[in-house]
Amino acid sequence: MASKHHTINYVEFPAPDLAAMKAFYGAVFGWTFQDWGENYVSFHGAGVDGGFDQSYAPPVMGGALVILYSDDLQASRDAVDAAGGDITMPPFDFPGGRRFHFRDPAGNALAVWTKRDE
Repeated sequence: MASKHHTINYVEFPAPDLAAMKAFYGAVFGWTFQDWGENYVSFHGAGVDGGFDQSYAPPVMGGALVILYSDDLQASRDAVDAAGGDITMPPFDFPGGRRFHFRDPAGNALAVWTKRDE
């Protein structure tokens, strides 16, 4: 995939437990992974590539929010819950869609949204 000037190219998440992150994101979203030594894992299949950095610094609260898309919001919410994610905001409507927020095993905050039929 060719890089494009001034576009988001890669996203990194702090992840003190790489195995837990791979298990969570693999189970919930079907992402795949490549290990790069003992402290870093890249992920693929998320729409933009990224990685998990075994940094022990806690995630920044109130920073940028990564929002994933789902064709089936309830199934995604159920998968997050079943994989041990923490639902921090239950599904809610907004103009044009519906979404929920969660924290992953490292405490990173993300959201999942879907289009709402009009």
